[in-house]
Amino acid sequence: MLKLAREGINPDKDGEIGPIKQMEELKKKGFPLAYVGDVLGTGSSRKSATNSILWFMGDDIPNVPNKRTGSICLGSKIAPIFFNTMEDAGALPIELDVDKMNTGDIIDIYPYEGVCKNHETGEELCKFQLRTPVLFDEVRAGGRIPLIIGRSLTSRARQSLGLGASSAFRPPQAASGTTPAGYTLAQKMVGKACGVAGVMPGTYCEPVMTTVGSQDTTGPMTRDELKDLACLGFSADLVMQSFCHTAAYPKPVDVVTHATLPDFMRNRGGVSLRPGDGIIHSWLNRMLLPDTCGTGFFFLNLQIHLLSSQQIHLLLSTNSFTLINKFSYSYVAVRTSCRTQ
Repeated sequence: MLKLAREGINPDKDGEIGPIKQMEELKKKGFPLAYVGDVLGTGSSRKSATNSILWFMGDDIPNVPNKRTGSICLGSKIAPIFFNTMEDAGALPIELDVDKMNTGDIIDIYPYEGVCKNHETGEELCKFQLRTPVLFDEVRAGGRIPLIIGRSLTSRARQSLGLGASSAFRPPQAASGTTPAGYTLAQKMVGKACGVAGVMPGTYCEPVMTTVGSQDTTGPMTRDELKDLACLGFSADLVMQSFCHTAAYPKPVDVVTHATLPDFMRNRGGVSLRPGDGIIHSWLNRMLLPDTCGTGFFFLNLQIHLLSSQQIHLLLSTNSFTLINKFSYSYVAVRTSCRTQ
């Protein structure tokens, strides 16, 4: 994480070990660290990046060893997949203007007021607006996935008791604007998975997923999350595990993954490719039917072929965050920039 030296970042060993000592010094100021950058989350493995941020800037989970949650991520632009992965981890990703922030600054974030200020001078650094108020619920729940599960269980329990919808959760806001004359193909496909004619950009939605692809660099982390959720079987029609990233030049840890991960997936009703079987995108493209939604790679194909990145980002994001009450929170900024990489 941040192994290459740049302005404001001093790695312990350039090119090998990130700025661990620098972060420890910043923590001595008495405030949590916030990860700040102009453009964030454009790399390959967003799950690994999220795990690194949580490990160094997140909070311990009581009675759960080697797991962390929370943290704050601020960026002028945050890549959609990285934004959603941070949501899943219980973090609070916010898109705002970071030009006035530098490593070591202490900043106050007022999420309900939508303003960020310098802690020492009180200067207003920028204004912002959360993508959706559901973010508050996601943070309180410890992540987007626990919120979706909890909301679903609550809904089913209330239905069995003959009760109406719960008011404990913030309702998703419909996209602003008039009803469109028609929908694009991608909007129709997502809409079909949601039980509606189409889904407009900016609409919160929870489509039924029938195809899920898991790749090998994040596969062990996916396995850990499935264990945490007590998953004994997949509900999606097709769950496929590949080893296309590590098959050619496996490290010792990859060899262990190749030997253990396939059985884990197969025991839960999934399909596991073998190392050397090829690229997961090609396999999924052969098997996908364009009548429902798959995750990850299918959405990536939609982004490339059917919509602009901004439109698919607005269309498919399920934005959310939480444990922030009416008071402000102060954070020490750890500033990074993709322009100097």
